[in-house]
Amino acid sequence: MPRVGLIVNDGKELAVKTAKTFQKKLEDSGFDVVRVSSAGGLLGFTNPDQYMSSQGYNSCIPDGFDSSILFAVVLGGDGTVLSAARQTAPLGIPILTVNTGHLGFLAEAYLSDINKIFKHLVVRQWTIEERTSLVVSVMRGDQCRWEALCLNEMALHREPMTSMCHFEISVGRHAPVDISADGVILSTPTGSTAYSLSAGGPVITPDCPVLQLTPVSPHSLASRALVFSNEEPVTVFPATPERLMMVVDGSAGCYVWPEDRVLIRKSDHPVKFIRLSDHEFFQVLRNKLGWGLPHVAKPDKT
Repeated sequence: MPRVGLIVNDGKELAVKTAKTFQKKLEDSGFDVVRVSSAGGLLGFTNPDQYMSSQGYNSCIPDGFDSSILFAVVLGGDGTVLSAARQTAPLGIPILTVNTGHLGFLAEAYLSDINKIFKHLVVRQWTIEERTSLVVSVMRGDQCRWEALCLNEMALHREPMTSMCHFEISVGRHAPVDISADGVILSTPTGSTAYSLSAGGPVITPDCPVLQLTPVSPHSLASRALVFSNEEPVTVFPATPERLMMVVDGSAGCYVWPEDRVLIRKSDHPVKFIRLSDHEFFQVLRNKLGWGLPHVAKPDKT
């Protein structure tokens, strides 16, 4: 009997209710279902006074999940998808995202598509789209003090975010750069439509093998978003005497002290999304963010 995962946002009533329907349909279709909570992918935020000890990003893999899982259905919003990515990517498990939240930018399907979903799953008719993920590590000397897998972005700023910080940033083999800003964002193409977009960064199509560095409210007209190869590791040295706050994917993070450095590198484990139909990225931008819509109503051609 093929084994599949069911990752549910247990804090949302609609997701829990829908999970019962999905589990029964999957089991009736001959699948052995392993149900887990998406909370297992939430790392939370460390206390500023506690000693951090990295358990590595594999610590997010749920009990009962292994490489024999054929795929996992994710029920929740975009935050749930980000958590599920940490739970599945290290094992290479593809995820089918079903939106039970609000925007659903990362969703492949909606509750109204249930019959179509099962038609494709039963005959295993789908394609896989791989999205770049990052490994974000806080280093002190040779010691890794905190680590997480990241699908969207890493943001580093002062807490509260009320004054300018200084950063020395090294991108691969290139000469280090100095940036004065309220913060910096390092994002994947998937994350280019999240926090980075709000900070003025460009939208990048998911198939581009690049990363993006975006200053937040920079103190220079010359400081703008930078796009570079995702094969280049990035090291951020906080050149500020006060502690900084690092946030990963909006739901996990830790404090970074002046003696620390943040190392970001492309992960060996891309996040695998199941696509039931052709995924037209520009259409997603149009539907979700209103991109490319005409500002003036066009006259009827007739």
